[in-house]
Amino acid sequence: MARVLFVNRYFHPDHSATSQILSDLAFHLAEAGFRVEVLTSRQLCDDPAQPLPREERVRGVHAHRLWSTAFGRGRLLLRAIDYLTFYLSATAKMAALADSDTIVVAETDPPLMSVPAALAARFRRAKLVNWTQDLFPEIAESLGVAGVALVSPVLRRVRNMSMQWASTNVVLGEGMAARLRAEGIGEDKIALIPNWFLPEPESVEPPGAGNPLRKEWGLEGKFVVGYSGNLGRAHDFAAVLAAATRLRARPDIAFLFIGDGAQRPWVEERGQALGLHNILFQPYQPLERLRHSLSVPHLHIVSLKPELEGLVVPSKLYAALAAGRGVLFVGSLGGEIANLIRESGCGRAFAPSADGELAAAVSDLAGDREKTADMGARARALWDSRFRRSRALARWQDLLTRVSREGGA
Repeated sequence: MARVLFVNRYFHPDHSATSQILSDLAFHLAEAGFRVEVLTSRQLCDDPAQPLPREERVRGVHAHRLWSTAFGRGRLLLRAIDYLTFYLSATAKMAALADSDTIVVAETDPPLMSVPAALAARFRRAKLVNWTQDLFPEIAESLGVAGVALVSPVLRRVRNMSMQWASTNVVLGEGMAARLRAEGIGEDKIALIPNWFLPEPESVEPPGAGNPLRKEWGLEGKFVVGYSGNLGRAHDFAAVLAAATRLRARPDIAFLFIGDGAQRPWVEERGQALGLHNILFQPYQPLERLRHSLSVPHLHIVSLKPELEGLVVPSKLYAALAAGRGVLFVGSLGGEIANLIRESGCGRAFAPSADGELAAAVSDLAGDREKTADMGARARALWDSRFRRSRALARWQDLLTRVSREGGA
């Protein structure tokens, strides 16, 4: 069986989205007989100070935890130093470990990991697969990150070069594939494999009184609209808070935020400033509680700033569909997610400025549980037909098997 060497800053037991998806795929491949190793950091995403073992074998996967600085996410300059030190450690380790029988799979944390991975793979005559979770530098440009626009042309050129050198580049959606085609990446270099939700539920837990978290969080008897996952810079929360403000006089409706991220402090502070007692916050939940936490809401909010359409696909979409909950999407009405929701009937889509429409939809669905349940059933049907974990893992296994049989780099 082929030898697969993954590269990503975070891996099991970290709970960040890229870590969980990578861990799931790595464990699956190890069970299937692949020789799997992971180059990762010694940190947890939300606790950089907590050290992890330098070398560890987990469920058949050999994790090499590399040294890098651990300043965390607080300031962009310090985060850039974390990225740089990881680049250096990972490149050196790839050059030491990879050979002509190795497939290097580079994720996009840190950004542009494909570039040092491509250099190391060519030096060692290894094969390269880029797992494109988002597109950098475009995403940084769209978010207005200082200084990126000045160097963006150079960054795009080296990024595109690393993609041309790869055996293939895995993207999460058609919008992302279209972006790569526009950059001159050939169709034969692009493979579309959506992400998935972990764990994969075999049954949908109804949002009734049987859910222990509804009682624990004081949500019994309420119609809950939930947001679960990273509250990051790519997401728009102004419309959600405005809708919550419009519905503040409805004691039967609550807005629940589960997770953390760069925008959580702002969302909390803004909610307090508006005097919103109908919103509450919970931290990331451990894996064994996701079945319950994702089932607390009757509806799930998914948001993406319109300018980021095609650059990233929010992983919380997969969680909402897997949990069998209708989706209220805030973002581009002409984008991939909005079109998916319209075609499947699993939710509704709103422009970021349409907080009045969003509030009206929540009010309408809170009074029509049959309609809400139908949206949830359609969401789960969409998951079953297109986004099941088993489907994605099988496609990954087939792809890596094919790449392993190709000629050398």
